[in-house]
Amino acid sequence: MLSMSTNNLSYSDQGGTDSAVEVGQETTPTSSNAGAGFGLFSVDFKKNDDLKEMLESNKESLKLEAMKRVVGLIAKGKNASELFPAVVKNVASKNIELKKLVYVYLVRYAEEQQDLALLSISTFQRALKDPNQLIRASALRVLSSIRVPIIVPIMMLAIKEAASDMSPYVRKTSAHAIQKLYSLDQDQKELLIEVIEKLLKDKSTLVAGSVVMAFEEVCPDRIDLIHKNYRKLCNLLVDVEEWGQVVIISMLTRYARTQFTSPWKEDGVFDEHSERAFYESDEEKTRDETEAKPYMMDPDHRLLLRNTKPLLQSRNTAVVMSVAQLYWHLAPKNEVSIVTKSLVRLLRSHREVQYIVLQNIATMSIQRKGMFEPYMKSFYVRSTDATHIKSLKLEILTSLANEANISTILREFQTYVKSQDKQFAAGTIQAIGRCATNISEVTDTCLNGLVLLLSNRDETVVAESVVVIRKLLQTQPTQHSDIIKHMAKLFDNITVPMARASILWLIGEYCERVPKIAPDVLRKMAKSFTSEEDIVKLQTVNLAAKLYLTNSKQTKLLTQYILNLGKYDQNYDIRDRTRFIRQLIVPNDKNGALSKYAHRILLAPKPAPVLESAYKDRDRYQLGTLSHTINTKASGYLELSDWPTVAPDLSVRDVEVIEPEWAPSLGKTGKSKPAKSSDENIMFSCECLHCQSNPFYLEDCTSYKMNLCVQSQGAMQRAVSRRTAVRAVRSQTSPPANQRRVPVNLTLKGRRGKLRPHYRRRQSNQRPKTDHICQNVNNQHSVLQTFSYSHWSTLCVSLFTQFCPRSLSFPLQVSGPAFVPEKSHDLLHRMTGKGLSAQYQFPRQPCLYQPTMVSVQISLTNTTDHPLEQIHIGDRSPTGLNIHCFNTIECLEPDASVTVFMGIDFNDSTQAANFQLCTKEDHFSVSIQPAIGELFLPITMTELDFRKEQGKLLGMNESSATITMAAENMTSQPISRPVATVANLGVVPSGQDNVHRFAGKTASSGAVVLVTVELRESSTALITINTEKSVMGSMLLRDLKQALAQA
Repeated sequence: MLSMSTNNLSYSDQGGTDSAVEVGQETTPTSSNAGAGFGLFSVDFKKNDDLKEMLESNKESLKLEAMKRVVGLIAKGKNASELFPAVVKNVASKNIELKKLVYVYLVRYAEEQQDLALLSISTFQRALKDPNQLIRASALRVLSSIRVPIIVPIMMLAIKEAASDMSPYVRKTSAHAIQKLYSLDQDQKELLIEVIEKLLKDKSTLVAGSVVMAFEEVCPDRIDLIHKNYRKLCNLLVDVEEWGQVVIISMLTRYARTQFTSPWKEDGVFDEHSERAFYESDEEKTRDETEAKPYMMDPDHRLLLRNTKPLLQSRNTAVVMSVAQLYWHLAPKNEVSIVTKSLVRLLRSHREVQYIVLQNIATMSIQRKGMFEPYMKSFYVRSTDATHIKSLKLEILTSLANEANISTILREFQTYVKSQDKQFAAGTIQAIGRCATNISEVTDTCLNGLVLLLSNRDETVVAESVVVIRKLLQTQPTQHSDIIKHMAKLFDNITVPMARASILWLIGEYCERVPKIAPDVLRKMAKSFTSEEDIVKLQTVNLAAKLYLTNSKQTKLLTQYILNLGKYDQNYDIRDRTRFIRQLIVPNDKNGALSKYAHRILLAPKPAPVLESAYKDRDRYQLGTLSHTINTKASGYLELSDWPTVAPDLSVRDVEVIEPEWAPSLGKTGKSKPAKSSDENIMFSCECLHCQSNPFYLEDCTSYKMNLCVQSQGAMQRAVSRRTAVRAVRSQTSPPANQRRVPVNLTLKGRRGKLRPHYRRRQSNQRPKTDHICQNVNNQHSVLQTFSYSHWSTLCVSLFTQFCPRSLSFPLQVSGPAFVPEKSHDLLHRMTGKGLSAQYQFPRQPCLYQPTMVSVQISLTNTTDHPLEQIHIGDRSPTGLNIHCFNTIECLEPDASVTVFMGIDFNDSTQAANFQLCTKEDHFSVSIQPAIGELFLPITMTELDFRKEQGKLLGMNESSATITMAAENMTSQPISRPVATVANLGVVPSGQDNVHRFAGKTASSGAVVLVTVELRESSTALITINTEKSVMGSMLLRDLKQALAQA
């Protein structure tokens, strides 16, 4: 609306008013009108007479044109408050466009012109009932902008009405008005909380972010208001506007810290999928439980992490930063690293964004160096970076330094020291000192490099080098007396006061190690004492006192001379220090007792300084907040609470689903009809994930898939029990036996997976198997006996199909593999594995551990002459990779072999699964790289179903290519064999000799993959692949082309 208005602005060439001067233009005798438009904060010498006349005219077109110009002035930052009386008169206009612009103006100036705005209160109240939602919202916005306590009741009533408005835009505006009203009158808090509670139940994504902002402003401690809306907010998060996402994520972070237990427990093993091995013995189970209690993440905790993860790809940097801080504060330690790549991506943004992101990375890198070490080059300093950006990158590189990469980092630092930016060069020297302190292997190297910098022409570099060397020498002074002598020789050439003071302190502290040089330095300082800076004078006095105690023969007179100079110095600190030193070291009758301890006071061993990062303690503030940025608690900052030791009640987040009770009701014929029971539409959910409020992540739930049959059977029992009661009611008015309907099968229909029986009319010559149930309501158990186990398995297959990425018209039934290649791949060579050899192959069988995993068979062989103990799987990468490891092999005898099975969820990607194969003594890094064809499972499908599904997967979901084949290979067997070798697909029966079809699904997501090979003339063949996983389709097409062309 604003852009529409400003685009039509014109100034001196409109409506024949060439000579008119617009409001806000600067008019001076020497400047032209053309250049006057650039005077943003110019003085208005001409009043707003022309605009006032246009606003008070009777023509709507003139009023509209005037308002466009006024809003344009506001957009350019000019003051248009003088026009308020003329503008407010048009608030009751019937022209919608004019009224919108008037409200834009009033929102801007209502707070400044409160008295005049109050005169139009009745007009605003009438506008709250306007049919146009924009007018209603604008009226509420203006009303809440009038900061007068007398209209608080009117505002309160308007907010309550707007909270129940049909338009989500008006409800969003009411949430914004809540914050304004609360800042005006905090006594309305309880009434506003009621409105917030109502708006929190709103299902519109437009309202969610605004009401959460109002919640954070008015009652951030009322966590109980979030319980019932927690899952809804998690599910709506992806669709909320970007700034709303930031607010919601921040609130949910605080909520999660109060409702879930810590995933960082040191005494527990993180095991989200803790299914026990089928043949595990009771002793092993008891032993494992005594060793470590597995940590089971709350499903709602996992829901929050899962639903925020896609937002790491957001184009809004604030959203990415919010998700990063959420994972940092809430996620298990092995999952936090998934935010690394997204944070590094933000470093390509503007300088301001870089500063905030680098500050947060600096805090993260102190605790977890491994997160950002692979992206170390992204933190190299560029010549175009600002100084504060350079300093942050330097801080991060220093934190990432370790024994493996320190040589690379030090080479980078050598370049930075030569920078023209003096502040940055000094920071680099400090970073070198930190590296030398943290990594003892390079301490000598860093010290030698810093000593070379003492010959630098730049005084800043030399001074900073001296200060850092002083700190390093304190850690091991006995080994570096030569460096102290070298610094003493350079003393005359160094002019920076801090550097001179540091050298004097070093010589005085270790004067016994340089007995010949120290008195000479003191002699030179006695000559220049009066011209030195105060900090140098103080260290000169200290040096004189220490030499008087250790070498009084040579330095007694020098010390007395320096003390006499300091006694009359202009600086009172130096005078006081001189008097104190004189009384301390020179014995007399009054201070004889104190002088006994002079040596212990002045030459006491001093602890070595600790060189720490400036961001070490910033983790006490929540990442991404203003308090973290300024390292001080800002106004309005809400601290994160500690994790609860005992998890609060999980049921507080359960949402009650009110099921209507069935009751007989009269139809048109007057006969009683029982109302449909809610159990007739049974919804199957996973109790562990509370899927009743979140049906969208059922496909990822292991426990849901494992226990589906049990749940469906229990629900079916309840359905049959209820249906039995219904039949008893209907028994008196039931139709003849030959007209009754009986259920023939059970399928799931609808997005939420509701169970509905399909009926057919029973013929008169068929007798129902369950007729006796209709005679006796109490005899219900026999109904369940009529459903065999095959019915339940069919039901489960039907249930699984509902949660595939795309709805199918048939159940996906996994079949056996058409061909299993015997080729194995080297996982660990016996030379690399110190005698342990490992090979792997894909058996192409459904994984027993989890349906989304690919089964991998591993053969382990001990080629040594001694047993290998405790063979197991260690660390894995990428972080978050879902691997079901084999049980630890306690002992593998020499020349013995053992075959074990693993399950790996490759997430429909050919990215290698990297992990460590460990023995008791060694760890070996290994990798399993799946071929694209091993990520599929063969499925059974008819030709008709194949054609239907292929018709749904056209366009971007289809890829094809034509190849040339040998004539002898243009038959069924030579076609099927290479296809089955490349990919684990099932053969689909085909009614055409020249067309061969294969079908499968991806193991992880269950996406259908259809392959068609059509033989054509001239020994050519057309390969067509249909799947919604277009990348996998392209890779499979490439492999099939190569296999069929070489067959």
